[in-house]
Amino acid sequence: MQKRTLGEQGLTTSAIGYGAMRIALLDESQDRASIAAIRRAYDDGVTHFDTAELYGWGRGERLLGTALASVRDQVTIATKFGFTPSFTPNSRPDHVREVIDNSLRHLGVDHIDVLYQHIDDPTVPVEEVVGVMKEYVDAGKVRFLGLSNTTPDNLRKAHAVHPISVLQAEYSIFSRQSEAVLPLLEELGIGLVAYAPLARGFLGGAVTPRDALDAGDFRRRSPWWAPGNFEANLEIVDELTALAESKGATLSQLSLAWLVARRPYIVPIPGSGNAERVTQNNGAARLELTADDLAHIDRIAPTGAHAN
Repeated sequence: MQKRTLGEQGLTTSAIGYGAMRIALLDESQDRASIAAIRRAYDDGVTHFDTAELYGWGRGERLLGTALASVRDQVTIATKFGFTPSFTPNSRPDHVREVIDNSLRHLGVDHIDVLYQHIDDPTVPVEEVVGVMKEYVDAGKVRFLGLSNTTPDNLRKAHAVHPISVLQAEYSIFSRQSEAVLPLLEELGIGLVAYAPLARGFLGGAVTPRDALDAGDFRRRSPWWAPGNFEANLEIVDELTALAESKGATLSQLSLAWLVARRPYIVPIPGSGNAERVTQNNGAARLELTADDLAHIDRIAPTGAHAN
């Protein structure tokens, strides 16, 4: 798989990464399959793996660390801090240090390749947060810094304290708001890791209707699944699927290849606990989209999903 450079500090990753949020939320009986999926990703050429304290409160990090232990020196591992178990922000310096130390232990590593602040904390200036993160860079326990779910203003402030190598943000054919920040990323020399690149299942090839989702599933509150929007979004999916099939590809491969083609500094991180699905996703790295293909996709979904 081809490589990509994220930022200007030396971070190099595969063109497609692996997002480990979903596997951390599965029942422990699925751990063996999840580890097999992670190892399949590595065998396919994936070298960038993403997790967070939030994903199972250490369970996800332990699972990823176990799966990658034998190839640790051949991969980059990213994790994040910044939430409490009640899902409120917490980037107070003492909490940040505690979480980073726990993450190193959970992952079973002596350094974290990419450390993100997971979400802005309005009570702590981002300059102070990055100052704490820099302590771990200076100590050799973190290699590169990133921010996730942040604002352009915070990104600029953070970058002034210590170079930020990568921003993690939601980006897909269905969710295109992140395109507004691309000029700033290019100005500052920052890469973009795209989470939810398959639009939370809409672009995965088998979207689940709202009524079939579990009562606690956050997607039930998404405007993409609202009556009227859901049917219109299915029409987008049908048109994209037809384009994918005309190229001998799946909808998920087309969707991931679209992100890879958007900019040379974008890396999507799809995630799955199924090894065969992982290999299917990674096949997107071999799918070449022409200028006509990209224009066709823009005509199908010029501003993303219907979300009125």
